[in-house]
Formats: sequence, C-alpha cells, structure tokens
Amino acid sequence: MLLLCIETSCDETAAAVVKDGRTVLSSIVSSQIAVHAEYGGVVPEIASRKHLEAILPVIDQALVEAAVSIEDIEGVAVTRGPGLIGALLVGVSAAKGIATAAGIPLVGVNHIESHLLAIQLDHYVEFPYLALVVSGGHTHLYEVTGIGRYRTLGQTIDDAAGEAFDKVAKLVNIPYPGGAVIDLLALDGDPKAINFPRPLLYDKTLNVSFSGLKTSVMTYLKRNPSASDPANLPDLCASFQAAVCDLLVAKSAEALLRTGMSRLVISGGVACNSGLRSSMKRMSAANGIDLHFPSPLLCADNAAMIAVPGDFYLQRGFSSADFDAVPSWPLDSINFPSDRG
Repeated sequence: MLLLCIETSCDETAAAVVKDGRTVLSSIVSSQIAVHAEYGGVVPEIASRKHLEAILPVIDQALVEAAVSIEDIEGVAVTRGPGLIGALLVGVSAAKGIATAAGIPLVGVNHIESHLLAIQLDHYVEFPYLALVVSGGHTHLYEVTGIGRYRTLGQTIDDAAGEAFDKVAKLVNIPYPGGAVIDLLALDGDPKAINFPRPLLYDKTLNVSFSGLKTSVMTYLKRNPSASDPANLPDLCASFQAAVCDLLVAKSAEALLRTGMSRLVISGGVACNSGLRSSMKRMSAANGIDLHFPSPLLCADNAAMIAVPGDFYLQRGFSSADFDAVPSWPLDSINFPSDRG
C-alpha cells in the first residue's frame, strides 16, 4: 500500500509518502521554529495559521519527491491527536478532503503511537519492548507488545522533559528552542557541579516529575546569579541535564526489571539529547539490554512515522472518515484492531 501521511500536531507541518508502512519515499517537514522563537514557545493560534499556509505545499512537495501523483496514493493516514486542537484540525481536514476526493481509505493515528513505532522505519525491532517517549509535550513509559497493544507504566505528573529543558533555557536567556543548546553547553560542564534534586527518584511508581527540578534551577539562579554567566553556564546546564537523565534512566531501568523485558526503545525529540543517549547506553550495557534509538529525523515530529501504525490498520480494514481531532488521546484507550488474531 502506498500511503500519504500527514502530521500537524504542534508546530511542524509534515507530509510523507511511504510504501507498505516501512519504505519512506519522501518525508517533508516545514518547521515553525523561527516564528515561535520570538515568543519563547509555541503560540497555538499562530501555529494553526502557519499550518494552513503550509499544508498543501508540503503535501505537493512530498508527492513530487516521491515521484508519484495523488492518483497513485492508496490510503491516507493522519495524526488525529494528541496535540494542539487548532493545529490538528488543519491536518485532519486536509486528510479527509484528499481521501474523500480520491475515494481512498483514511485512518486517524495517535501521535504517541507513531513515536513508539518510528524505530521500525530504521530497522525491525522485535516485540515486545519497553518504550520511553520523551519530548516537549510527552514523557511516558510504555510496554509495547505489538501494534495496537500498549500499556502505560509511568509518565510525568507535571512538565514533560523537553518542556523542562526549554523552560530552564529561558531562565538563562537561551533562545527557544533551548534544549539542544543546553545539551551542547553541557558537554563542557561538570554534571556534579550543582546538586539539583531528582524528584520521585525513589518513589515506588514509575512516574517522573520535572516541575520541581525547574523550580530548583530558578531558585539557584536567584541565589547565584553568576551561574548564568558564560563561564559558569556549562556547569549549570550539565548539572540540570544530569538530573533529568538520572530520572529517566532510573525509571527505565526499574520498568525493565519489573516487566522482565530485554529491549528498550527511546523515541521523541529529547531522544536526540547526547547526555540521555550516553546514560541509557551505559545502563543498557551494564544490564544486557538491547537498546534502540530512531535516527534523529525520526525522533522529531514527522509524518513518515505515522505510516507504521497507519498501514497496519488500513491493511486490516480499519478505515473511517468519521472522526474528529482530539487534543487528548491516551494510548491505552486506542480501540483499533490488533494482531491478537
């Protein structure tokens, strides 16, 4: 099946053409970072308007790069949620219009589910596996036993990890999005220079928390304003990043122990963080864990990853244009056909 995939959950307008849910023929992403940088974060109303401007050109570019026409497309998969409702509506409306006009099947896909399965576009990872989705809007641990078969093991009780990175970056006047800059500065810093707290580190649940960590950074800066000076900033960044990584690694290790799983997939935008990658690799090597990271382009929001679950559901006859965009859509509540037989 040749799928057209559309993603507009936040501030990237993306389209891709993918064959049989695995072979990416094109993947186009139009970013709004420059637009939102002025405001220090994503402004939902502006994001929606920019999606409206970009959606059709991005789709056209995806078709051209894949060397196909709309007549060649056999199905459409679109991000239905979770995400910004206005942004989601742009993608969902475009997908419904294309599918209806072309008379081809359509499926709405969960954005987090797509991140969980993005690794399959790089190389096949056998089920079951533990998956950590860590991004600007999400930090969740899942047990993945097959496509459409997920169980939430833990999640953030407040800020997502990526959100905490961006908020701390703003505190030290690093432009949005600041997570990548913190990671770069941390390479030259001492992760033990400042002893920031690790909230919920010894909690019996697999949940994490980053709001208190962000507040600790804010308090530290008030008491030590020189910490944000260029000479001292690497130590602060390294110490903050180490606290985030320690939490994510500890909870992932505990989840692996409790489930007895031996495979771990880390996905989402923060999966590109070098500190997190190094920490996870050390933990996995010490415990004999088979660790997988998608390539950087598949970690960030993109449309190609939608093809993995999209193709699976459409091949099994699940097609409907009777759905709405949903800003909140827990993965456990997905009611799609699975491979349970």
